[in-house]
Amino acid sequence: MTKEENIRRILKDNWGYDQFRPLQEDIILSVMNGNDTLALLPTGGGKSICFQVPGLALDGLCMVVSPLIALMKDQVANLRKRGIKAAALYSGMSKHDIELVLNNCAFDPDYKFLYVSPERLKTDSFRATLSQLKVGLIAIDEAHCISQWGYDFRPPYLEIAEIRQFFPKVPVLALTATATPEVVKDIQDKLHFPKYNVFQKSFKRDNLTYYVVKEEDKNNRMLRIMKRYQGTGIVYVRNRRKTQETAEFLQRNGITADFYHAGLDGATRDRKQDEWMHDKTRVIVSTNAFGMGIDKPDVRFVIHIDIPDTLEGYFQEAGRGGRDEKESVAIMLYDDSDIRELKRNFELTFPPIEAIRKVYAVLCQHYGIAIGCGEGMTFPFNLAELLKPAGLNMVAVYNSIKFLEKMGIVYLNEDGKKTSQLSMNFGGDQLTNYENKHPENAEFIKLILRSYSGLFTRYVNIDEAEIAKRAEMEEEDVVHLLQKLSRQGLWSYSQRTQIPLITFLSNRISEDYLYFSPEIYKQRKAVAQKRLEEVLHFVQCEDRCRSQLLLAYFGETKSKACGKCDVCLKVHREELDKQEFDAIVAEVKSVISSADKPLSPKETVLLVSDKFTQEKVVKVVRWMVDNGEIPLS
Repeated sequence: MTKEENIRRILKDNWGYDQFRPLQEDIILSVMNGNDTLALLPTGGGKSICFQVPGLALDGLCMVVSPLIALMKDQVANLRKRGIKAAALYSGMSKHDIELVLNNCAFDPDYKFLYVSPERLKTDSFRATLSQLKVGLIAIDEAHCISQWGYDFRPPYLEIAEIRQFFPKVPVLALTATATPEVVKDIQDKLHFPKYNVFQKSFKRDNLTYYVVKEEDKNNRMLRIMKRYQGTGIVYVRNRRKTQETAEFLQRNGITADFYHAGLDGATRDRKQDEWMHDKTRVIVSTNAFGMGIDKPDVRFVIHIDIPDTLEGYFQEAGRGGRDEKESVAIMLYDDSDIRELKRNFELTFPPIEAIRKVYAVLCQHYGIAIGCGEGMTFPFNLAELLKPAGLNMVAVYNSIKFLEKMGIVYLNEDGKKTSQLSMNFGGDQLTNYENKHPENAEFIKLILRSYSGLFTRYVNIDEAEIAKRAEMEEEDVVHLLQKLSRQGLWSYSQRTQIPLITFLSNRISEDYLYFSPEIYKQRKAVAQKRLEEVLHFVQCEDRCRSQLLLAYFGETKSKACGKCDVCLKVHREELDKQEFDAIVAEVKSVISSADKPLSPKETVLLVSDKFTQEKVVKVVRWMVDNGEIPLS
């Protein structure tokens, strides 16, 4: 069987697809041939297939590095549903959890995928196990995080290049949905690619039309949009409070809507997402917490009523519309106050270095962490409790923590822990001896073992309410018994939480020695400033096609105008109907193609038929030059 036949068989057997999407097969074959590969696929382009298929085809384990814990968990769960053994390592796991996962991946050849957060790469326990892992492929999701020019640069990602020395012959597949040309080059440099090797699908979306509208009355404009465009949609807003307010406004106006943000407990988020996915809810109003890993094909509109921080973020969020290739719209509504708010938020995102040091000290004191201690310790995180004694500003503290997170010092899991998990510590004779000593618990233990498989080899998700029904007990009593037997060492029980968790990724040092290079800090702020200016240019530009602006930002400089966005339509509205506009465009192109030399715009105008007024021809020629339809000679 050829490589091509093998990967197509794997795709069909495991995912049920008869063929790959554009570029997927090329990317997979590049990796299968041992080449370091960078894959740029826009949101919804099927990045996970690009490493999961070769991960199954190649001998050994596929190690997947990703900063998105929720996405890691979802992918592991989906792989397990397909009968594929997979596991994940991320911040906040106990020592026992980590040892269990690493032992399974090292000694069970059926394990095919190990998802790892970037912070985990530098830990001693992980490094010590690397020599025992038979790795066939290293996949790096959200690869732009390794680039200092990327919009979400994370220093822990730099550890990836260091682990390559343990697997010198193993190919690396880097994947991202958004990267500028500068970032594309930097990713390959940082990962030590022996030669540049990029597969890039055009970011152009012919079925998705972008509009930017200056609007004071956003709510009523939003209603008009939803009346015009039937089907489901997403509304993105900046903060949690606004998600609920906007959803309630839509409900009052007869639209089935719901709100979503990271502060909701896992069960509630899952329910809201499921209702929207199955069209019980027409519109979901969310912060940028919504959408990662969600592949609903028939989203007809995506509305932003706050300006996103980056074009990368906007492109990903807008790109959740029209994945079924049918006509969809991405509409951003803004006013002058939004511009001021965006600039203010930018300054808050970069707290002074001394403020970051102070927040680090407050965190350590709050959780009672002594100098030289703390690595791997996880605590419930309540921002309000943290602020009370310190007298600190909430926004400044939150942004300082996010800065510490990006530096790999702490990790803030705002989702909490969705499900409880259980893993057996005893088996065989040890288990029999335990049951003989504690006969009062024997029936309960047997019920647990009958209800869940795999407990002796890995952590398994459990449901205390379901156990309570089967055991004819109160759920509270089940929890107490699970905790009691965990303290006795029979099993390891990790109870779900609905509150955020913070994990210290390294031992505490004195805040005076918490070093931030002023040069690096300044550079990061300059890069972010440039991204802010690009966003403002996109929003305020009135003479360049929206699609072209986005594509040019991502390096596609020769695209044609879409003809449908607000800027393109503006030309038609200004004294030119579409029929007349198209006629002048055709005439201009005819003049240029028949000329025996390159023509300047002025020469082109003079040669166009006099059946059109010169003023109209000038307007169209200017538009064609601005939008790349004709060269500027």
